[in-house]
Amino acid sequence: MAIPAFTLARRLRAGDAVFSGWCGLPYPIVAETIGREGFAAVTLDAQHGLWDVNAIVSGVAAVRQGGAAPLVRVPVGDFAFVSRALDFGAEGIIAPMINGAADARALVAAAKYPPLGERSWGPHRATTLAGLADQSVYLREANDHVIVLAMIESAAALANLGAIVDTPGIDGVFLGPSDLSIALSQGKALDPTATDVERELDRVIAAAQKSKKIPGAYCHSAERAAALARRGVRFLAVMSDLALLRSGIAGAMQAIKGS
Repeated sequence: MAIPAFTLARRLRAGDAVFSGWCGLPYPIVAETIGREGFAAVTLDAQHGLWDVNAIVSGVAAVRQGGAAPLVRVPVGDFAFVSRALDFGAEGIIAPMINGAADARALVAAAKYPPLGERSWGPHRATTLAGLADQSVYLREANDHVIVLAMIESAAALANLGAIVDTPGIDGVFLGPSDLSIALSQGKALDPTATDVERELDRVIAAAQKSKKIPGAYCHSAERAAALARRGVRFLAVMSDLALLRSGIAGAMQAIKGS
């Protein structure tokens, strides 16, 4: 592998199931700790999380310091930020609300260098973190070693699933079960494990596998992540830093009250 510091693509293309921590709290030390404690990847959530640009710059470096692969979920439609996050050293991008082929092509244009896309040159922080003195190595290898995941979380995305998955430069799809449950129930329910969500998840997995792309999903619990890995999902975002914090506090309080 020409970029030895980049581990995410290597693991996924070897067929591994990669479990990612999920960080909404804008504290690099939290993201670093999640990586140090065993997650192979850590995703910084710039869509619904509290991360600003400065925090993401520090957070990406902290995740690498913790031994994990950093990803960034960008805000909806913010394709300009895709290339910035990659320039900061992210190994992967998760883009929300990719609803059709045009969205998928715009995402690839921002994330991949020619001939696949139109990404502008400037990965100086990325190459520094990767220890690359010769930046031409990054130019030559980045398209293969940066993972681009399109979120499937709307009725339109499901209708256009084949076109999204087959877009050159899209490396995989990532199911957003909460938004999908809201869309499928026409705003009546929030249920990430609803029967219709489960049915569509199976369809997303099958479509990705057929096109030799990576099936991914957000998982609200570790148990859910383990179950989806057995069903063929290969990139699994597990809970969130805030959920893990609450769970730990709840366990401590239960022990205190029971003492």
